Amino acid sequence: MWVIKIGGSLAKDPLLVDWLEHLNDLGGGRVVIVPGGGDYADGVRHAQAEWHLDDVVAHNMAVLGMGQFAFMLQGLCPDLVIAADELELEKTVHSGRVALWMPLQLLRREADELTTWDVTSDSLALWLANRLNAERVILVKSCPIPATTPAPDEWPALSAEGIVDRRFPALASEAAYPIHLLERTDLARLRELLLDATVV
Repeated sequence: MWVIKIGGSLAKDPLLVDWLEHLNDLGGGRVVIVPGGGDYADGVRHAQAEWHLDDVVAHNMAVLGMGQFAFMLQGLCPDLVIAADELELEKTVHSGRVALWMPLQLLRREADELTTWDVTSDSLALWLANRLNAERVILVKSCPIPATTPAPDEWPALSAEGIVDRRFPALASEAAYPIHLLERTDLARLRELLLDATVV
């Protein structure tokens, strides 16, 4: 199973539909899409700063923002199947479809290791990948990417540059699967990976 996070920064990008069509056409039976937060998460940051909301409230609002982006992605590509937990995700993928994660299981009543801005949808993609015993993780970003398959010791620098979140390097250091970063224009690389799983 592959976990592929579509950054919320692509929410207004004309290429977003192409990404979804490629994933739906080539990723059936293999791919779980993780929606990013994008403008929804930015709105939560502003609200938290304005109203001094605690991190649990902000976390839950950001999770719901990911859910809104998930609905938008399905609206653009209705063949994607929304699934809320690991059992539903696995069932969807095993049926030959592409699953779209609705991360409502991440809503929290109390603070835990996930209810911090050190964790964004980047780290949540790895969190989900670990729970699914995923074989590969791909993050699709709008920003320039210096390396498509960073070495483990490169993640702290990428985090410092804001390309991935602050928790990501620690989670990536424990990952037993390859992690790729793709730019918004790198559909050819996605196609190459999906058509030939032996490509690293």
